[in-house]
Amino acid sequence: MGRAEASRGTTPDGRRRCVVAVDGTPCPSPAESDSPLPLCAAHLLVAYDWVAREAGVVDLAPSACLACGSRVGVRYPSGWICAECEWRLGDVPDGELARPRIEVVYYVRYRDQVKIGTSANPRLRLASIPHDEVLAFERGGRSLEQRRHVQFAAHRFPRTEWFALHDELSAHIAELSAGVDDPWTEYERWVSRRLGVDQ
Repeated sequence: MGRAEASRGTTPDGRRRCVVAVDGTPCPSPAESDSPLPLCAAHLLVAYDWVAREAGVVDLAPSACLACGSRVGVRYPSGWICAECEWRLGDVPDGELARPRIEVVYYVRYRDQVKIGTSANPRLRLASIPHDEVLAFERGGRSLEQRRHVQFAAHRFPRTEWFALHDELSAHIAELSAGVDDPWTEYERWVSRRLGVDQ
């Protein structure tokens, strides 16, 4: 592109001029009117591409991430990484790689009752518990589970982890599940993020 220099003024029709000059020749294009910098569209794109080399560009990935399944990636000149777990797209996870342990407190509904329990392997654990619906997961282990049991103790069925569904518990579950379409997707995101950190 040559050496860029500042050029001031307006175009013949009175619009703001692009401030870029190449080899001493002012850019003939007008600056974009709503741009925070007095640059024409072509020079804004050049600046964008320059910054994108370091910062990356978030976009729909060419394929799903093999580690977490996300379709959103960050594109760099060297390739793509997953925007969710930062796994390099195209790399195949080692089949022998142990999945990281993510302890969760789970909330499952059976009829009008809710079980509040904890597990580091919720898929295996919940496969053995009769339930109609997984309502939410909350990051945490045994101590958080015990705090929730105390918090909702007034509605607990004696000597069980089951609670009558009531307004306070419903509000807590609604807060946990706000913006989460599927609790399992949220859980897998936590696992994949831990997997990305552990690499």
